[in-house]
Amino acid sequence: MEKEQTFIMIKPDAVQRGLIGDIISRFEKKGIKIVAMKMVDVDRKLAEQHYAVHKGKPFFEPTVEYITSSPVVAMVLEGINAIDMVRGMMGKTNPQEAPQGTIRGDYGQFIGRNIVHGSDGPDTAQKEINLWFTPDEIANYTRIDEIWMTE
Repeated sequence: MEKEQTFIMIKPDAVQRGLIGDIISRFEKKGIKIVAMKMVDVDRKLAEQHYAVHKGKPFFEPTVEYITSSPVVAMVLEGINAIDMVRGMMGKTNPQEAPQGTIRGDYGQFIGRNIVHGSDGPDTAQKEINLWFTPDEIANYTRIDEIWMTE
């Protein structure tokens, strides 16, 4: 199995509620490697680029306003089957439907404030990683526990 990278954003509601450390800790405890991370004051241009696929939908403008309302934490995570693993850890988009034990199920209440964003597939992950990070911002290293995490 091959490692893959995925993009994760800890959204304004989680930043404002002091959940950054708890969310990062979940990924680290699972053995998923953080290869890039930064706190970003998102400007309108970046928000519109990130959510471009939703332009014209009723929730586009409120989403852009929300994502630019407070800093976010942008990350690139890496691991075997990282995209599906991270999406499973996040839970369903609507926190009211997300099981307890998932990030959204434990911390979220409403779909408009659902704590985290994660790429939904390899193409989206690459697009989002390239939008938020330059290649020199992504670290290439081996965690000391990687040999114990995989078969």
